Amino acid sequence: MKKERKPLGLYIHIPFCKSKCIYCDFYSLPNAEEQMDRYTAALCSQLAEISRQTTAHEVDTVYFGGGTPTWLGEKRLKQILKTVEKHYRIAKKPEITLEANPDSAGDWKVLRSLRRAGFNRLSLGVQSADDEQLKLLGRPHTFAQAGEAVAAARRAKIRNLSLDLIYGLPGQTMESWRDTLEKAAALAPEHLSCYGLKVEEGTPLWDMRAAAALPDDDLQADMYLWTVRRLEELGYQQYEISNFAKPEFASRHNLKYWTLGEYAGFGPGAHSDLGDVRYAYVKDLAAYCSGVEHQGDILSENERIPIRERDVEYIMLGLRITRGISRQEFEYKFRLPFGPVQAVLERFEKSGHVVLRGGRWHLTPEGFLISNCIIGQALEALAGEKLRREEAAANHDYRVR
Repeated sequence: MKKERKPLGLYIHIPFCKSKCIYCDFYSLPNAEEQMDRYTAALCSQLAEISRQTTAHEVDTVYFGGGTPTWLGEKRLKQILKTVEKHYRIAKKPEITLEANPDSAGDWKVLRSLRRAGFNRLSLGVQSADDEQLKLLGRPHTFAQAGEAVAAARRAKIRNLSLDLIYGLPGQTMESWRDTLEKAAALAPEHLSCYGLKVEEGTPLWDMRAAAALPDDDLQADMYLWTVRRLEELGYQQYEISNFAKPEFASRHNLKYWTLGEYAGFGPGAHSDLGDVRYAYVKDLAAYCSGVEHQGDILSENERIPIRERDVEYIMLGLRITRGISRQEFEYKFRLPFGPVQAVLERFEKSGHVVLRGGRWHLTPEGFLISNCIIGQALEALAGEKLRREEAAANHDYRVR
């Protein structure tokens, strides 16, 4: 009997940008075009090397993220994807995503060329329909350019299009957020990601946060709940806290992160979860390239976590998605009682923050707003149960199950 191959996602980090946004804390570099060729060569070299560890796998998703991957240029992107296709077993219908800013995705002939090379999903970082907000954020495009990029993608026959939006921006009102969402939805993407702004320490926005006129938590919550209701009316199904899709268009790659799927990351700052090992690479382009070229150490993190020890991750990540978690699945995977976790979920079920449907527990939109609280209490209950079992084992009390 032929052994079935395990699904694997590849994440390829492209750290180059035209400019750096004031809220961005991802590893990305503006004004570094002279390093693109060296980096492309290093990526292709490492892709070939790591492929030897994936002979039991089949790649069903590839995600080019950044940074701004399209800033790397058509030729280099095709070279990297060709390397993937050469060294990995690819599924029959893979999802291959390319992130882009609207200003770097307006040439339909380039998009057509990339689509013919294998890219079949485009994710555009639109963020806002208000040009003044875009300018304040340091975005290198206008909303008109977003519309032009969508038109170019459709002309290039890209049929899986996602738009990224941010709510809670400086000076944003409920009215301006509604305007952004309505205008973005009118472009008819198959997928929308709507993220609440998080002001991260170390970014320019952090330094100016006191004077930035940021919407308060209550207004952000109102924006979020309205978004969920409005997108449902428009036919978008919420499948994760911040992600909404038309039927059959949920991001297959991103779902791997939330369902404990395997993925291999490439590039500075990229993370991987492959063969029960979680690891990440240094956030340093020069060090990454040099390490690949000279077989040096480029790891910043490396930890083995067998599947049986991922009970915490199962709950923490599973409650981020609308599919949720189940007692049967949890107890089968981890050989631990689900009862203490369920007791927490039942309490929040009474307040309308959690729902049990089809044997699976998941958060409601109101529950997603306080997900950290719910997940924290569930994990505390699980930790207490594990401690009780450890103490019973130490005392040779085998009645505890």
